[in-house]
Amino acid sequence: QMQLMESGGGSVQAGGSLRLSCSPSGYTTRERCMAWFRQVPGKEREGVATMGKDGTTIYIDTVKGRFTISKDNAERTLTLQMNSLKPEDTAMYYCAATDVFFSRTCSSAPANFGYWGKGTQVTVSS
Repeated sequence: QMQLMESGGGSVQAGGSLRLSCSPSGYTTRERCMAWFRQVPGKEREGVATMGKDGTTIYIDTVKGRFTISKDNAERTLTLQMNSLKPEDTAMYYCAATDVFFSRTCSSAPANFGYWGKGTQVTVSS
């Protein structure tokens, strides 16, 4: 079964940048809806950015202009570039993927995603 491995989390001061990466073990991101979610204790998991099979990207309003979701040319790595980080971006960040047969709109509804990474912590201090 495909496993997603995230990396790149850490601690940074407000205004700084971090780059998260996600690689499916033994598979590619091709033909999958991909997404980054985040969650803080006591709150629901929040979809931060999605990338559809056609490359269409969608962001939540609070990260527009600061975060960028992308794939490498080989479609083996999903990346979330996070700039101008704010303390409210502090959360556990998760990579998620649908299966290749997924045909609905690539929205950030968690139920759409059958594969999840274990998460990587991002902490932004003021």
